[in-house]
Amino acid sequence: MNKQLSYIILFIFIISEFPASAQKDLTLSLALEKALQNNYGIILSTADTEIAAINNSWGTAGRIPTVGFDASSSNSYDLLDNTASNRLSLALGMDWILFDGFRVDITKDKLEDLETLSGGRLAVVVENTIEDVILYYQNVLLQQERLKVLEKVMTLSEDRYNYEMKRYELGGSVTYNVLQAKTLYLSDKASFMNQEVVVRNAIRNLNFVLGEDPVVSWKFTEPFDPAAEEYVLSDLLAKMLSNNQTLQNQYVNLMLQQKEVAIQKSDYYPTVRLGAGIENSYSRMQQDGGDPTTTSGLSPYGNLSLSFDIYDAGNRASDIQIARINEEMAQVEIEQMEHSLTNLLLNVYDYYTVRIALLEVAVESLEAAELNLQIADEKFKTGAINSFNYRDIQLIYLNAALGRLQAVYNLIDSKTVLTRLTGGFISDE
Repeated sequence: MNKQLSYIILFIFIISEFPASAQKDLTLSLALEKALQNNYGIILSTADTEIAAINNSWGTAGRIPTVGFDASSSNSYDLLDNTASNRLSLALGMDWILFDGFRVDITKDKLEDLETLSGGRLAVVVENTIEDVILYYQNVLLQQERLKVLEKVMTLSEDRYNYEMKRYELGGSVTYNVLQAKTLYLSDKASFMNQEVVVRNAIRNLNFVLGEDPVVSWKFTEPFDPAAEEYVLSDLLAKMLSNNQTLQNQYVNLMLQQKEVAIQKSDYYPTVRLGAGIENSYSRMQQDGGDPTTTSGLSPYGNLSLSFDIYDAGNRASDIQIARINEEMAQVEIEQMEHSLTNLLLNVYDYYTVRIALLEVAVESLEAAELNLQIADEKFKTGAINSFNYRDIQLIYLNAALGRLQAVYNLIDSKTVLTRLTGGFISDE
């Protein structure tokens, strides 16, 4: 089992020893621990690695001899001379392939690679799960922050509605203004209520990734902060080519195809087989009521055989040709994957750099919108602007606030994808 797989299984084992806690605070690190322990995909992939480890043995490869035991009894009666005969035989035998064109050694190497590939697939599942947990967790924070913004706008609309009602009662406003304020307040309230559902759905989606019950609720303690870092593109490309787990798995697949070519070539070699054992027999014969005659024997044996296929209608050559084509295809798939991952990394890196700038723009836009909203609130109450102008400024603030939140999440998303592409979630370092 490779070093990377050992780290993953050890980590899962350690966190599985922690008792369930009644604490409802959920940090991102705790969410990751829960996912690594309970996520369905990780559980299934871990079982696959265990199966691959069991299969990776010399017995499966064919190095160890097989031992068998046979017992038989035959009974017959000759009607012509009235002779009854009975025979009982016991045999213990061993069959051992001494040489089969190095197929056993190659098969064992292939089983090693299959175990490594299984561990690599588990690593990919773990990486994807970590990415999902981070993004689902941050999405909950995003939706909660959006809820706060919508609540603030709803409160402003409610205050405006109450203000118009008081003015109407005092004769300073008309029914049209009251109804308009009420309509806007109810619209903002509906948006707030819909966002509450979005928050609950986001928490349920996170619970599914964590393997938790859908009704479990949490207090999310992490700040909604992108924590942007500066990256060097050349360093990211180097890390991706050396650490990307999906690419590493493709390298292992190429080695498997190379070993398949060697296995097919082994059919051109002869097979040497050793058979050894011991037989114990007992027979009894009785003719026409006379005295029975018995015989017994104990016979050890040893056989050495050599077999060699001289001609098989070109099947071996065809199998080798197919194996070589599969090897070439695996090499092309590696080149395709390297090209595809490089394109993806460049795209994500571009998004990451521009999203840093977009976040700065969104922050400045929100600051201006907040100040404008404060000024507009005072002007509206003094009658300097009408209700339509005030509503427009409210919507500008709403869009600016939601835009800043989305800019934060987008930056977190790009950073998370960059980390996964470069193997940052799992490494041997």
